[in-house]
Amino acid sequence: MSSSTQVKQVIQVSQKGQATIPKPLREKFGIDTPGEVFVYEEEGRIVIEPVPSVGELHGIHAGSHEPGEVLDKVRELKDEEKRREEERVERLRPSADEDVEE
Repeated sequence: MSSSTQVKQVIQVSQKGQATIPKPLREKFGIDTPGEVFVYEEEGRIVIEPVPSVGELHGIHAGSHEPGEVLDKVRELKDEEKRREEERVERLRPSADEDVEE
């Protein structure tokens, strides 16, 4: 059974500032536990993003590579995910025609 991960959930933040990422989201985005995620601010929001696995970065660790190449690959993956998220937002955003009630 597929569960929806688009429903907003309220989660608790501990006194240590810890929050648990809901299981459906961890599974959807391949976040292992224990594991690591990137956390950063973007456009006034907190973003939590999975650290790419070795498989996703396959080949960039092998042999010699230019300085910064690994970071460039991570940025490329991040940019691709951001582009896909922006496309999802546009598909979900009501059009101007839908906003007008008769």
